[in-house]
Amino acid sequence: MQKNILIVAGHPNLSQSLANRTILDEVAKQLPQAEIRKLSELYPDYRIDVAAEQAALQNADVIVWQFPFSWYALPGLMKVWLDEVFLHGFAHGSTAKLVGKKLILSFTTGAPEASYAHEGFMRHSVEDYLAAFESTAILCGLDLQPAVYTCGIGYTTRDNETAIAAQREAAKKHAQRLLAAIEVV
Repeated sequence: MQKNILIVAGHPNLSQSLANRTILDEVAKQLPQAEIRKLSELYPDYRIDVAAEQAALQNADVIVWQFPFSWYALPGLMKVWLDEVFLHGFAHGSTAKLVGKKLILSFTTGAPEASYAHEGFMRHSVEDYLAAFESTAILCGLDLQPAVYTCGIGYTTRDNETAIAAQREAAKKHAQRLLAAIEVV
């Protein structure tokens, strides 16, 4: 059975992204049938076309949220998208339309993985920060899959060609893990 795959790209400025743009480009090459909705290109003014977004979600079997971890959550534009699109009666409630759809969180973090440990700088693991996403999935009847993430993707090394190449390679590996996660759902 062909799966309808929807990828919602929540980077606030995808044209300036290295990792998120690379991840999306790699996935698009392997899954040309996937619908990729780049929020920063569709809604630079933050005026979300709710009907179009809800229609895309209803058509999907697998929903991927691709984003950079921003203050331990969704970036602003993607949060606006969630607030405006995931309305009662559509995303949750007795007439919810998303029940049973697979949801995969795919994201990058600026801080290195070692920072996301109980004994690390953040004092929390990445998984600790995912509780709100889990609650959202439960409320909406979405089948939340294991998250796919890559740590250490930051802007501070953007003038270093070696670091840029390493981040690009990490993004390509991330894309392969995301493709594998999509394949098994």
